[in-house]
Amino acid sequence: MTRARAQECSPLPPARSVLAVCAHPDDESFGLGALLHDFVENGAEVAFLCFTRGEASTLGKPGRALGELRRAELHCAAAELGVNRVELLEHPDGSLLSEPLDLLAGEVEAMARAVDADLVVVFDEEGVTGHPDHRRATEAAIAGVPKLPILAWTLPRQVADALNAEFGTSFRGHDEHAVDIVLHVDRTVQHRAIACHRSQCHENPVLARRLALLGDEEFLRWLRTPAGAPTGTGSATDTGRGI
Repeated sequence: MTRARAQECSPLPPARSVLAVCAHPDDESFGLGALLHDFVENGAEVAFLCFTRGEASTLGKPGRALGELRRAELHCAAAELGVNRVELLEHPDGSLLSEPLDLLAGEVEAMARAVDADLVVVFDEEGVTGHPDHRRATEAAIAGVPKLPILAWTLPRQVADALNAEFGTSFRGHDEHAVDIVLHVDRTVQHRAIACHRSQCHENPVLARRLALLGDEEFLRWLRTPAGAPTGTGSATDTGRGI
């Protein structure tokens, strides 16, 4: 990604009320943390809808106790980021694909209405890490708010390829032409939020390496653009306001 390309893009889209939709506690910090805090710093109200409690994570003893611990970690991280509302649902971790899409989409729609969202933030359609829960959460957001713009966090292809080569992971990235915004970020607050997720960030070399490779940049694509916004994806569509 070239610096010239970054300068062509808006540093941060304007928004009054942002709803982030993800699958697991820690997605808001490990993935979206720098972006969400930037929205807060620019005066937006930020809310977070999380579909599962993360009870199936292998970075801890799976089960109800882990789910409760991760609930507490999420609220700690949300406070660090400045997220003013958290809705933590109890769909089964690791099995979101088995949950009816209309049910998940309805929960997104209800939350978006409750916070009067004018922008939705998600992981990219392929889930960034390749996790099927991430993909389903984004699918539900797209279905649940058909008239709101949707902005997705993604990775440059070279970063995804480097992580996969080093760790045998399944990250999915995009070439430069498919990225709409390169955002320059300060990760100080994001790192504080990450530290709240003690059960997941301890001895997590993949996370540390990803942040090192990204440096002070995050990469975003429009899955559904605000009316009149430029897009590099070739697939995003214009939309008006309202749910």
